[in-house]
Amino acid sequence: MRTHTPALLLVAGLGTVFFAPAGLAADAPMRKSGLWEIRTETTAGGQKMSGPMAMQMCIEQGKDDMTADPKDAQDMRKRCSKMDVQRTGNTMTIDSVCAMDGHTATGRTVITGNLTTDYRMENATRFDPPMHGMRTMSSTMTGKWLGPCKSGQKHGSMTMSGMPGTGSGGEFRMDPEMMKRMQQQYGR
Repeated sequence: MRTHTPALLLVAGLGTVFFAPAGLAADAPMRKSGLWEIRTETTAGGQKMSGPMAMQMCIEQGKDDMTADPKDAQDMRKRCSKMDVQRTGNTMTIDSVCAMDGHTATGRTVITGNLTTDYRMENATRFDPPMHGMRTMSSTMTGKWLGPCKSGQKHGSMTMSGMPGTGSGGEFRMDPEMMKRMQQQYGR
C-alpha cells in the first residue's frame, strides 16, 4: 500500500482543498444526504496524473462541512492571503492565493450545479516555486447523487475504483477513522 499512498492522499487532499474554500462561504450549499459518485481526473504540467478515478462516498448533509474539521477552515484562512468567493446562481467561483509548504499556490476553482443532485468542479492551480517539479495542476471533479447510502455505511465512508495495484476489481475502501489515521500519519 505504501507505493499507492500518494495517490490516496491526492484524492483525499483534493476533496479537502477544493471543498474547503466553498465551506468558507456563508451561503455554500451542502451535498444532499446519501451515496454520491465522484469522478476525478487530474493533470500536472500537462501530464495526466490520475483518472479517471471514481469514488462512491456516503454523505450526511448535516455533517457535510466539506472541510471535515472546523480547524481545517481556520488553518486554510491563516495560510491564504486571498480567498475570494463569488456566487451567481448555480455557479461558485473561488480565487485563492495560499502558502503551502514554502510554495505559493494560486488557484481558481469553479463549481457548477446544485450540490443536491449533481455538481462539477474545475480547478487550476499554479505553484511558485514548482511543487515536486509541478508548476501547474488542474483537475475536474464531478459528483452525482446515487440514492441512499448502502447498509452499514456512515458519513465519510468511501469506496474508490480505478486505483492501480488494488487487486481484482481495483477497489479500495476507506472509512472516516482510516482517513483520520492517514491524516495524522502524514501531518496534515
